[in-house]
Amino acid sequence: MVRFNIKAYLADRSLTIYQVSKQSGYGYTTIHRSFNKEQSQATSLNVRDLDALARAQEKAMWQVLKELEEGYSR
Repeated sequence: MVRFNIKAYLADRSLTIYQVSKQSGYGYTTIHRSFNKEQSQATSLNVRDLDALARAQEKAMWQVLKELEEGYSR
């Protein structure tokens, strides 16, 4: 399983979980739980999370995944 540091990705893009949930249309609680997992500093990524990040930035999911793979994988 590939894991990504979502919190660092959000910080580098000046995004908050609230902004991502609002702009993507996904519920805040759903996104918050996914992005704030306590198990480790890295978070596993699912398609919904990738879609939310892409919608919040008006990008394609493949673009977000490429950025995550290049700079935020653990």
